[in-house]
This record gives sequence, structure tokens and C-alpha cells, in this order.
Amino acid sequence: MIRHLVLFKLNEGVQRDEPRVVAGVEAFRALPGQIDELRFWECAWNITDRPIAHDFAINSAVEDTDALKRYLEHPAHQAAAGPWREFATWVIADYEF
Repeated sequence: MIRHLVLFKLNEGVQRDEPRVVAGVEAFRALPGQIDELRFWECAWNITDRPIAHDFAINSAVEDTDALKRYLEHPAHQAAAGPWREFATWVIADYEF
């Protein structure tokens, strides 16, 4: 199995309740029903207020590297992730477990 972690940091001045951010979160929350490769999925806002913390996290899992590639290229994933480029930056980690 491959764990796919993503941590998002909202850009300076961007608020969680902005319509584009709310729509971005809703798009990510809808992915499990749209992408068969996902074996595990959770996403949520960070609940702590620390300078080094990111704002939003995705924790997901797929079977293998081929499934990860299909997930990343899936149109629903591309549509969900694309708008985040306008208001956030992110880091990822993919590892076998």
C-alpha cells in the first residue's frame, strides 16, 4: 500500500470561509466516491494554531504506485486539486506501508 499525504498552507490573507476555499474542500471530500483507486481517504482542517502548522491535510492510501499514478491523473483529482493553486501551497509525502 502507498500512503499519500498532502499538507496545504493557505496563502497570506486567504481565509477558510472564502467561497473558493469552501468549494475546494468540498471537492476533496467528494473524491472517495469518484475514484476507485482510493482505499482510504480522510481530509480535515488543522485544529491547532502554531506558526509551523499547515492549514488543511489529506491522508489517503492506494494499492501501489500504478494506482497512485491513476489517482493523480484522474480527472476528478485534477479538478479538485487545480483550484487550490490559486490560494494555497502544499507539500506531499508518498510512502509504502
